[in-house]
Amino acid sequence: MNDLDDFRAALRQPPSEPFAEPDLTRIMADGTRIRRRRRVLTTTGGLAAAVVVVLVVVFAVQLRQPSPAPVAQPPAPPSSTSSVPPPTTDGPLPAKPLGEVVGTGISTAAGEVVIFARAVDEPQILPDIHFGLVAGFRSGENLEPVLATNEFRGSDRSFGFHATDGGEVLRDQVIPVFGYFAGQAAKITTTVHGKTVQANLATWTEDPSVVIFWFNTTDVPDSGSLTPLIAYDKSGNRLTK
Repeated sequence: MNDLDDFRAALRQPPSEPFAEPDLTRIMADGTRIRRRRRVLTTTGGLAAAVVVVLVVVFAVQLRQPSPAPVAQPPAPPSSTSSVPPPTTDGPLPAKPLGEVVGTGISTAAGEVVIFARAVDEPQILPDIHFGLVAGFRSGENLEPVLATNEFRGSDRSFGFHATDGGEVLRDQVIPVFGYFAGQAAKITTTVHGKTVQANLATWTEDPSVVIFWFNTTDVPDSGSLTPLIAYDKSGNRLTK
């Protein structure tokens, strides 16, 4: 036998100790606890990652079990011209606005950049998080969500800033830095390269104690250029440290 034959023979030998079957239930449960604060609303990346995980688990199981004998497959039925094609997962996921959609006045080739709230219903892992924000484009009656963000710990209405995101290019368009403040904020500012910049504000129609904010992309090009955000009340008193 040559080296190649020795290698093939070694591959055919069963392991000295059998591997335990993977606890798929535990693996999936642990996975659901990993939350990412920001999520691009396209299915391609997430779906591909899920497929890779499933393939790795299935492949590991197959390595520990002997290959079953081939089974003859019945001939495929003739195709029908009236059959309905399977649904596709291409394109953005739907996101129903919770309250009114906020227009930012920022125009792009994809339409006006808009921000709106969406419901979050994951009581097992986010018991006190009931909503988040979505940024997208509005063109006529069409609403295309592209970026969602929500708080990932504590309460979504605890006093202070929440779900700040944006400042990146999606769908070949710049999404402004945005987020929301829980509290009676009348002005929100930050400092970029030594210059104080004021945010645009809109009161959430579902809860007047929540203020949605966003910055013009010319003033705040990305979230990395922000200094800590500061909120003020209508009398000009500082609400945050």
